[in-house]
Order: sequence, then C-alpha cells, then structure tokens
Amino acid sequence: MSHQSVRSGRLRRHGLARCRKDIPALPVKELTSAINQHLAAEFQAGHTYLAMSIWLREKDLAGFSTYMLEKSQEERNHAARMIAYLVDSDEQVELPTIEAPERSWPSVQGLFDRVYDMEKGVTASINRLYAMAEDVGERSATAMLDWFVAEQLQEEAEARFVRKRLRLAGDNSAALLLLDQQFLEGTALAHVKGGLSGATGA
Repeated sequence: MSHQSVRSGRLRRHGLARCRKDIPALPVKELTSAINQHLAAEFQAGHTYLAMSIWLREKDLAGFSTYMLEKSQEERNHAARMIAYLVDSDEQVELPTIEAPERSWPSVQGLFDRVYDMEKGVTASINRLYAMAEDVGERSATAMLDWFVAEQLQEEAEARFVRKRLRLAGDNSAALLLLDQQFLEGTALAHVKGGLSGATGA
C-alpha cells in the first residue's frame, strides 16, 4: 500500500471519528426543542386553570376558585423552572403561543375531570422528556426532570382525590359547599399531601 493511500485512510478515519463525536449535538438540540414544546403544556394549563378559577368564583365557590388560582400560578412556576434550565444550559428559549381556554364547564365535577386529564397529559410529556434525556445522556436534564416527576405524582394524586370527593357529593349541594369550605380553609387536601410526603420521606 502506498504512503498516500495510508495517509488518505487515516484522514478518512479521523474524519469519521470527528463526525461520531459531533453526533450527540443533534439529539441534544432535539431535547431542547422538546422542552420548548413542553412549555406550551405548562402555560396552557396555567391559562386554563386561571379561567377555571374565574368560573368557580362566578359560581360563588371561593374555596375551589382559590385552589385553582394557586394551581394556575404553580403551572407558570413550572414553566419558569424549565426556562431557567434552558438559559443556564445556554440553550434557546422559544415561548409558545397559547390558545384561549374554555370559559365554562357543565359542572364542578366536569371541571375537575378536565383538570385530571390535563395533568395526565403533562405527566406523559414529562415522561417523554425524561426518556429523551436518558437516551442522549443529558444528566443535567434528568436531574432537572426528577423534580417534575415527583411534582406530577402530587398533581395527579390531588386531582384524583378531588374527583372522588365530588363524585361522592353527587348532586348534594350541601356536600359541595362543605368541600368548598375545606378548600377555603386549606384542609381539603391535607390527607393527600401528608400521605405523599410520608411516602417520599420513607
């Protein structure tokens, strides 16, 4: 084999090695894109929960309304947490366009059925992000998402608990008002939050 052929082979292998080294860059960009897309779910939930808070206030259900207002702020805080991660990672943030939310629901039960569905959707999106982060070996992303995994466990548990309580209340307006009062006093979800805190600490 000639010296020129050996040199050309080395150059080709060197070029291939450089290409392989550069391969992870594309998946990382895809992860960044997916995180930006997930921001839409967080902002949309926050916007929808605000609309729910207004609707509940209009129905004189101050406890439920206050709770959903708090949930709306939580969702915006979730988005802010992801934005901070992207900025700290020197990645581009792309703020999403948010659709106008619904403004009325057939019942309080129907409203919280929608809350549960939205939380399940957010959880599925978080799980997809986590799988992508593991695939590309982005440890900083999985560390960030660990918090979201635990948070979504709490979010779904709360939504599930409220749905069950509302089903028990049925058409009993007195039971509905009692549950609303418990939300106003901040005691409605004490059992759920206490149970999850104990499980996490175990």
